[in-house]
Amino acid sequence: MLPQANDACWCGSGRKYKRCHKPMEGRVLQGDITPMRAVPDHIVKPAYAATGQVQRWTEDRVKSPEIIQRMRHAGVVAAEILRLAGEMVRPGITTDEIDVFVHDATIERGAYPSPLNYHGYPKSVCTSANEIICHGIPDSRVLQDGDILNLDVTAYIGGVHGDTNATFLVGDVDPASRQLVQVTEECTWYGIEAVMPGRPLSDIGRAIENHAKKYKLGVVRAFIGHGIGEQFHTDVQVLHYYDERASMIMRPGMTFTIEPMITLGGWQHRMVFDDDWTAATADGKWTAQFEHTCLVTDDGVEVLTAPGSVSPSAPWRR
Repeated sequence: MLPQANDACWCGSGRKYKRCHKPMEGRVLQGDITPMRAVPDHIVKPAYAATGQVQRWTEDRVKSPEIIQRMRHAGVVAAEILRLAGEMVRPGITTDEIDVFVHDATIERGAYPSPLNYHGYPKSVCTSANEIICHGIPDSRVLQDGDILNLDVTAYIGGVHGDTNATFLVGDVDPASRQLVQVTEECTWYGIEAVMPGRPLSDIGRAIENHAKKYKLGVVRAFIGHGIGEQFHTDVQVLHYYDERASMIMRPGMTFTIEPMITLGGWQHRMVFDDDWTAATADGKWTAQFEHTCLVTDDGVEVLTAPGSVSPSAPWRR
């Protein structure tokens, strides 16, 4: 039984419970993190894999047909791994167990798990539950019935990255959180459908924000979509809310991610766990996210991570 507000906290700090652990009731607590897993020598790795240091260079925003073809393959690989990892999501499993699966499945397909040692990130997938917005580190925490969990998978193969994520229901989830997940997926596809050559990137954020507002949901601002290709992140920035300053014009051959983070509360965030990675909603309200890697075509968009994904026909399910 938990102590009363003015009782001494159970942790032994000597502080009153209301001033110590009570504010964390119902929130995700950090578990134990296992050591970074090795990748076999035969797997071709990005330059940062050995050191964790990311060296950026000026990469063409418009990709060549040859690079686009390689990105199609990377997208399919990432989508398949995400779908299979999602099938593991259930009450009683740990996020570290999911990381083991993603790590091994990526290597089995001849790819490198892009998050691993990117700026020192210690795992092969990001696992963000409930109020965690993004970049949650897999650990020993056991998933509980009623949680929601985002899995963010990126595969590096053929010298390029494919990046995708989805939010999964863990057991019996309450109606508000179910609706949050559904609307977030819809927001993602509304953003994708706004991709059109000759139009500014701000169209994407407008489409996403307009749909979220219909349900009085918040749109996270601190974390955005990004250009992608031979580098995990390039200089293209895709806001998920409307800002007229997002005026870069979309051109055929551009590749970037669309990955809105939608919340039951406000858009503000805070960093938690002192790991320099895990971001949570400032108000503790739950959040969901979906992501696809997109290619601007001559007449619209091709979703490079849609084939084999967990939502291959989402626009037609509305």
